[in-house]
Amino acid sequence: MSIDLNCDMGEGYGRYHVGNDDGIMPYISSANIACGFHAGDPQVMRRTVQLAKLHGVAIGAHPGLPDLAGFGRREMELSADQLYADTVYQIGALNGFCLAENVRMSHVKPHGALYHMVNRDRELACALVEAVLAIDRELVIYTLPRGELLQAAQAANLRVAREFFADRAYQADGTLVARTHPQAMIKDAATAAARVANMLARKRVVTVTGEEIDMEAETVCIHGDERQAVLFARSIRTELERLGVVVSACGRT
Repeated sequence: MSIDLNCDMGEGYGRYHVGNDDGIMPYISSANIACGFHAGDPQVMRRTVQLAKLHGVAIGAHPGLPDLAGFGRREMELSADQLYADTVYQIGALNGFCLAENVRMSHVKPHGALYHMVNRDRELACALVEAVLAIDRELVIYTLPRGELLQAAQAANLRVAREFFADRAYQADGTLVARTHPQAMIKDAATAAARVANMLARKRVVTVTGEEIDMEAETVCIHGDERQAVLFARSIRTELERLGVVVSACGRT
């Protein structure tokens, strides 16, 4: 058995340092790198690509809404045309740094509020898929195991990696609990690791209200901006290796 362990990274900008990318990178197999809209800037993007290359970690674009102040976690109104252009712009920017470092981009994963918007809205989902197709149809889309983005990507014959969140709580419909909810985040690293092990073994997850739902995924996410992200990455990696699970990127390397 194998699983991809991905993390949102490169989310500092200017004088603002966010997350411990150096500490997390040795434990993961894929990095979702911010592209300058919700976080990141040219210097941070370049350094994060170099760091991923150093550790043999697959590189993915992590496009978000143009909302630095809200870290891309506030929903905004935008048209499908605007989303298409914004996504091409962001993926293209990160791809430039990949070309400069002689590495290939592996995947695309929307960030924050955009992630949820494209999983609810078919028109927006199709716009994001069209943006990916315009750049490189070999890129893998990371998304929820159910939703509009999954269906749009599959309809376009793009590869999809279904994603499980180790550090986020789930609702009964398989969507993530809103961050405003007091139980939205999993705070204990051992609990997060056990959730991943249970998902792999039983293809189930316990929701925030206590019932179990089906859950099957090829990639597991942790959030690099969380205070204990290094501990979470290390604990999950250690548990996976204890179980004999191979940690490897599911996108192109």
